[in-house]
Amino acid sequence: MHQPVSPNPTADAKLPYSQGMVARGEMRTLYIAGQVGTDANGVVAPDFEAQTRQAWTNLLAVLDAANMKVTDLIKITAFLTDPADYAAYGSLRTQFLAGAKPTSTLLVVKALARPEWKFEIEGVAMTAA
Repeated sequence: MHQPVSPNPTADAKLPYSQGMVARGEMRTLYIAGQVGTDANGVVAPDFEAQTRQAWTNLLAVLDAANMKVTDLIKITAFLTDPADYAAYGSLRTQFLAGAKPTSTLLVVKALARPEWKFEIEGVAMTAA
């Protein structure tokens, strides 16, 4: 089982992520490769929001294939290519995490591996073995 860690519970309760996560016991760990806004047919969504929705959908599909759910995520790392997309990212993140609060890192980068990609997300999930 995993449990959030908070050095300041009152202030940290307002955050949409956990400061730390402790895993105990025999666990099954899933490392999720970077997911981008490309669908199963290789079509890249046209704009940031559509790409972000598709990337989250892809990440959730990997979780599902491993018989895990969004609440099993303990760490996500997201990459944006434009800081102006921060608000849209935050809104979509909230929708897809549905109350789950994994540890999180958000980076704004100059570019991703392909010039049409505007968003990428990777994660780590854990559940009881």
